[in-house]
Amino acid sequence: MTGGSGVVVLDNGGGLLKAGFGGDMNPTAVVPNCMAKPPGSKKWLVADQLQAQDVDVTGMTLRRPIDRGYLINQEVQREVWERVIRNLLQADPNNSSLLLVEPQFNPPALQHATDELVFEELGFKSLCVADAPSLVHLYEASRQPSLFRAQCSLVVDCGFSFTHASPVLQNFTLNYAVRRMDLGGKALTNYLKELISYRSLNVMDETLLIDDAKEKLCFVSLDVPGDLCLARLSSNDNPFRCSYILPDGITYKKGFVKDLDEACRYSSLPANGESVRKDSSDSDRSKFEDKKKPELSQNEFVLTNERFLVPEMLFHPIDLGMNQAGLAECIVRAIQACHPHLQPVLFERIILTGGSTLFPRFTERLEKELRPLVPDDYQVKIIAQEDPILGAWRGGSLLAHRPDFESMCITKSEYEEMGSMRCRRRFFH
Repeated sequence: MTGGSGVVVLDNGGGLLKAGFGGDMNPTAVVPNCMAKPPGSKKWLVADQLQAQDVDVTGMTLRRPIDRGYLINQEVQREVWERVIRNLLQADPNNSSLLLVEPQFNPPALQHATDELVFEELGFKSLCVADAPSLVHLYEASRQPSLFRAQCSLVVDCGFSFTHASPVLQNFTLNYAVRRMDLGGKALTNYLKELISYRSLNVMDETLLIDDAKEKLCFVSLDVPGDLCLARLSSNDNPFRCSYILPDGITYKKGFVKDLDEACRYSSLPANGESVRKDSSDSDRSKFEDKKKPELSQNEFVLTNERFLVPEMLFHPIDLGMNQAGLAECIVRAIQACHPHLQPVLFERIILTGGSTLFPRFTERLEKELRPLVPDDYQVKIIAQEDPILGAWRGGSLLAHRPDFESMCITKSEYEEMGSMRCRRRFFH
């Protein structure tokens, strides 16, 4: 075992599973938390097998253990955990403790199913359960002690299934004040699939490929009306236009961006959106000329305004027909649910974590949306994690390395003697 503490730390995300050992800076494995089967094959590929260079993910059938943040397929989860723990970590559960990052507000029935998996099927000797916000806070407080003297922060976790705004005080998440949006990375990928399928190619079955295109090409707009005008320009003048090449199964097995320099042109635009606007007649002429161009090849699609309309879901879901508040309103509601003395401190310590916060310009846009909603005498400070995908795992690694960690755990014998429900009371949530 490579980890000195003998504790396996598992951040069991809906999209990615992060696994390693307590005390390490980085996880040993960051792999898709799913199984997938190529078309015409009977063999299911598990976790890291999907990341192999020679694997073509086109048209794969996916089975995920987690849906909408909760464990729905215990069998698939066991397969993924077995693969990660025994093959990638090469750990022996019988001689290891497990620190598991669990979804907030996990129902008792799913807690029981998880405990069954941990103790009865995998055979871990002890288990500690923690939620992501408290671990993210713990990690950031260890990195910047001066910032966190007040011992509280608001953790905004834009994950795969949900987005949560969670106030944390002295390493405990204040559950009564947590606010949730039913939007995450999965919904954004699905929206991008719909847009591409409607406008160019049918990619409704290409979840893994469109995930990749979203991560490489989408960004947050700081001026949506202005950027929509720019997106109507012809190909040469359009700073957002770019192509994504789909695998052909022969020359290349992975999808990729056709011209990265072209894809990054938008980043040189002024942040306030005040760029040179073309004369409308020129713009209209160029649009007609553009339509005369030959069709794209069968294995590529072009993105223009989709690149910023997809992340826009998080800020203004109502514009896309979703009856939900945007991220800024969600944050304000979470903070307003706390004691008035905490509110100004929380606005100064907003921590961004989760993969969807990686979109370029995410932090600037959130600050721009938040400022009008916050009292003038309050400061707004947003801390973007250096690696938001690993934030909760790194906090878990710190916790697992503490000398008193074992006292926080429930042991296998306690589980067998008292059952899941009574044991779980130790974790306060």
